[in-house]
Amino acid sequence: MGKRSTPRPLADNEAMAFAKHLRVSPQKLNLVAGAIRGKTCEAALAELEFSHRRIAGEVRKLLESAIANAENNHQLDVDRLIVAEATVGRSIVMKRWRPRARGRVGRIVKPFSNLRLVVREHEETA
Repeated sequence: MGKRSTPRPLADNEAMAFAKHLRVSPQKLNLVAGAIRGKTCEAALAELEFSHRRIAGEVRKLLESAIANAENNHQLDVDRLIVAEATVGRSIVMKRWRPRARGRVGRIVKPFSNLRLVVREHEETA
């Protein structure tokens, strides 16, 4: 009797990796995600390796995870993978207070983000 299996949300030539609660604002993370969107995985890894942004290391680990998922779970060719999607979303927001003059407080928000990477195997054009 069990549940019906849900159809796979991605195509057969795609693989995905998802990271939750990255400690960076979505606006800053989207700058890094935009730098790798549409590139080959090899070029994207090189871009992240030499990026000066703090979060680039976490994005690199996630991209390596997506590549490993493509290779091991879906038997895709690693040399023909491109970063098809890099979607950034909001996660939780920690709220903190900072004392200000005359008994007032200043609000500090510490946002977190989610990142979803989809890699796709593209066809060789020869």
